[in-house]
Amino acid sequence: MANRFILNETSYHGKGAIENIPAEIKARDLTKALVCTDPDLLTFGVTKKVTDVLDKAGISYEIYSGIKANPTIENVQDGVEAYKSASADCIVAIGGGSSMDTAKAIGIIINNPEHADVRSLEGAVETKNPSVPIIAVPTTAGTAAEVTINYVITDVEKKRKFVCVDPHDIPVVAVVDPDMMSTMPKSLTAFTGMDALTHAIEGYITKGAWELSDMFHLKAIEIISRSLRGAVAGTAEGREGMALGQYVAGMGFSNVGLGVDHSMAHTLSAYYDMPHGKACATLLPTVMEYNAPCTGEKYREIARAMGVSGVDSMTQDEYRRAAVDAVKKLSEDVGIVCSLKGVVDPADIPALARDAYADACRPGNPRETSEAEIAELYRSLM
Repeated sequence: MANRFILNETSYHGKGAIENIPAEIKARDLTKALVCTDPDLLTFGVTKKVTDVLDKAGISYEIYSGIKANPTIENVQDGVEAYKSASADCIVAIGGGSSMDTAKAIGIIINNPEHADVRSLEGAVETKNPSVPIIAVPTTAGTAAEVTINYVITDVEKKRKFVCVDPHDIPVVAVVDPDMMSTMPKSLTAFTGMDALTHAIEGYITKGAWELSDMFHLKAIEIISRSLRGAVAGTAEGREGMALGQYVAGMGFSNVGLGVDHSMAHTLSAYYDMPHGKACATLLPTVMEYNAPCTGEKYREIARAMGVSGVDSMTQDEYRRAAVDAVKKLSEDVGIVCSLKGVVDPADIPALARDAYADACRPGNPRETSEAEIAELYRSLM
């Protein structure tokens, strides 16, 4: 069986990368952009860094900023109408996963109007046409939505998040400029950074992993492990490292899938509006312990990538414990407590477990699981 690998047509990395956006738009004979962003980025002038570049180049655009932290079906529908009203022919998505995920859904629906019902995009859907051209500019170092074929939308009515997987949604251009991430508060830097680490670890141990994806994931674990503490402290070196590390993780997991940590995290966000990265980080050590029996020697390499010394002389149990402990220590160092006490209503656990089991990420988990076992994982953190 052949392994498929999909990446952006083009990506830019490093300080000042946003200056390349106009050339990419003009090279594709595009004339007007819908700028998808969120209200906070607009208020604090982050979006303006990009719109100033567009203004200077004489590129027309209109702004759609009505996007929530966990984007909803309504956000997508409103965005589709905004795109049509603007007579746009491309999208510039500025923000974290929320802005980029919304942009992907908008772009797909515009070119595939038979999917106007956003729920019809759930799962691995074979849409007929590629999305309208998207140029993605991340402002957080975590989701890697700028390089993935996935997006996540919240169904408020049904209190659930659903994952959409579609090769047609990947942005044509990713612009990863650490200057765009410099205003992130410490807590958001920590949450998104641990989301990136979760992507790398889950992608490395998922059922679909193979040598090419392993290369990306191990390097991402190494970069994130050495960069996240500095990024949270506000160092330029840390921010630059995280900008790269999260993208490298995305190059891998987008092509091989994730696991039950993300399934459970999606459900926590849908029920309690918990920040996605915080949910992933809270669950990660516990889920790693659960998956350890089905990971062969991979936890040794995770521990090594995280800077643990002496792993070659450790027993299997020792290096598995060392990998979990290294993840837990990193979470603690950036201010994340791995507990759901006071967050989860015990009465919700059966529904949480049911929805997590149904999530599109769950089948990739290296260990076969069940609703009952997922429920116990939730309870163990309370």
